[in-house]
Amino acid sequence: MRPSQRPATMPDVARRAGVSVSTVSRTLRGLPTVSPATRRKVEQAARELSFSISRSASSLVTGRTGRVAVMVPTLQAWFMGAMLSGLSSALRAADLDLMIYDVPSMAERRRFFERLPARRNADALLVVSFDLSREERGRLDELGMPVVFVSQQTEGRAGVCVDDVEGARRGTQYLVNLGHRRIAFVQTDSGKGFAFSAQERVRGYRKVLAEAGIPVEEDLVICGGIGQRAGADAVARLLTTPQLPTAIFAESDEVAMGVLQALHISRIAVPGTVSVLGFDDHELAELFDLSTVAQSPVEVGRTAGELVRSVLCEEDADDTRQIVLPTRLVLRGSTAPPGTPGDPGGTPDADGLTLAAPASGERPPS
Repeated sequence: MRPSQRPATMPDVARRAGVSVSTVSRTLRGLPTVSPATRRKVEQAARELSFSISRSASSLVTGRTGRVAVMVPTLQAWFMGAMLSGLSSALRAADLDLMIYDVPSMAERRRFFERLPARRNADALLVVSFDLSREERGRLDELGMPVVFVSQQTEGRAGVCVDDVEGARRGTQYLVNLGHRRIAFVQTDSGKGFAFSAQERVRGYRKVLAEAGIPVEEDLVICGGIGQRAGADAVARLLTTPQLPTAIFAESDEVAMGVLQALHISRIAVPGTVSVLGFDDHELAELFDLSTVAQSPVEVGRTAGELVRSVLCEEDADDTRQIVLPTRLVLRGSTAPPGTPGDPGGTPDADGLTLAAPASGERPPS
C-alpha cells in the first residue's frame, strides 16, 4: 500500500487501474488514443488516490503548458470583465488555465513587446482590443504560438468580434427612421484599447447618413475623453453650438450614461428634446432606461475560448478563421421621435428597426 504520508504518483495510479504509466499519462493529458473503458478506469483510480497531473510535469512530456494568455488594455472596463468571464468558462471546459497580462499604459505595452512574457508560459495568446503596429504584429509572430485577436479584425489572423459597422448602421438607421436628422456621434479617445470598435462604429454611422442623403456635420462627431466623462464633455461641447442635435448616438453605454447625466443636469428632456442611444447593453443600461445596440461580451469571450481550443487541439483547425457575432437593438425610454416625450419609439419592423408614425400619418421629411 502507498504510505499515507506520501502524495500519489502516476505509477500509483497505474497500479490501481491495472494499466501502464504511459496509458495513465495519455489519459490524464486528454489524448484521444485511449479507449473509453480504460479512460474511466484511470480517472476512477486518480480520483480515489486524489491524484492530478501537474502542468509542469505534463509540459516536459508534451511541450504544452496547458495555459492560454490574454493581453488586455485595461481590467476596469465592464466589457473586459464580462468578456473574461466567458473566456474563462470556455477554457475551463477545455481544461485550460487562463493567464492575464494587463497592459494599461504605453510604457507597459513597450515592455510587453520587448520581453514577450507569454513565451514559454502559455500555449496561445489572445490579444484584446489593441490597434497594433506592424512592428508589434511582427513581434507576436516571433512567439511561435497561435495568436487570436478579440474585438478586432486582423487580416489573415484568427479572431472574434461583433459586427460593429452593422450594429452602428442599425442604430443610426433606427434614429433616422424615428425622424431625426441632426444626430451626433460621441466616441472616446482614451488610448485604452477599443480603437478598432470605435472606428467601425463611426463608419456605420456615417454610412447610414450618406445613404439617407443627410450631410454629416463634423461638429456633431465628437471624439475625446473616456467613459462617462466623454459623454459629459460631449454634451458641454454641444451646448456651445447654435442648435442642439435631436439625437445623440454614443459609442458605448458608459459614454451614453455620461450623456444622460449631463443632459439631466442641464434640464434637457430625454427623449423629448434629445434622444440618446448607446452601444453594448451594459448591465446598468436598463436602470438608466437606455436604448442601446446590444452585444454580449460574455459570448465574445466564450467564442474566443472555443476558437483558441480548436486551434490548439484540432489538427485541421483553420488558424485564420474570423468569427463575427451579431448585435441587436434593445429599445427603452431614452429614444423617441423628435419632440414627442414619453414615446418609447414605436414598434420594431421586420428588420429589427423602429419606424415612427408621426401624428400626421406621414413619414418625416428627409
